[in-house]
Amino acid sequence: MPEYDIAETLDVKGENCPMPVVKTKQAVDGLGGGDVLEVLSTDPGSMNDLGGWADSTPGVELLTQEEGDDLYTHYVRVTE
Repeated sequence: MPEYDIAETLDVKGENCPMPVVKTKQAVDGLGGGDVLEVLSTDPGSMNDLGGWADSTPGVELLTQEEGDDLYTHYVRVTE
């Protein structure tokens, strides 16, 4: 597990596309620059979906993603 100073954890387990991305965007909008959001998902598609969203969204950076037993963890930093 990466050592990030987590500002907030977003639990979207049990939700499928597009909700993990929609809720991640909403959570990021409430954070400040430098804050890290931890996103917990059970949707395997979230690996690609959140990566694509972060690549196309100014002001956010996908730090890392982890795949565990039916759990996908994403770390998103607000850069602005």
